[in-house]
Amino acid sequence: MLLWLLLGIFFVVVIWIIGTYNSLVTLKKRVENAWSQIDVQLKRRHDLIPNLVNSVKGYMKYEQETLEKVMKARASAISSKDINKRIENENELSGVLSRLLAVVENYPDLKANENVNQLMEELRKTEDKISYARQFYNDIVMKFNTKLSVFPSNIIANVFSFKEKPFFKAPDEEKEVPNVNL
Repeated sequence: MLLWLLLGIFFVVVIWIIGTYNSLVTLKKRVENAWSQIDVQLKRRHDLIPNLVNSVKGYMKYEQETLEKVMKARASAISSKDINKRIENENELSGVLSRLLAVVENYPDLKANENVNQLMEELRKTEDKISYARQFYNDIVMKFNTKLSVFPSNIIANVFSFKEKPFFKAPDEEKEVPNVNL
């Protein structure tokens, strides 16, 4: 009788370990999928930037430094391998890109250019998609990191060396309160 009880407890523990491990793997795969969705949108943005820079280059003779910063930030973002560095570089690119878009607003000829308008609209749509993908990614990362931290699943997470994933944080420029003059 005692043997059956011990065997029953053993099987319950084994099933719990397997279930917890599988749920951690599932969440990890969801995090990876969410990151790949961000990556797709970032690639789209990376592809649009050279076209936009080339389209505005002739008009923005006095803004060459801004254009160079955009291309340098793009190159850094593309070449990043580590996820934390990639997030940092993408945030830097977002900041430089928003400055470029603000500068473009100061050029009436550019605002009238159909090609530039189309590229800017595509870039805005892509930025919106990146924002949604970041939100989804952060939601999944929160679930995964929480599961790694709470008892008793943290025991399984430690045994199988699951590591927390980084959040995609908003760049400092986006956190600033906008200045409104009426």
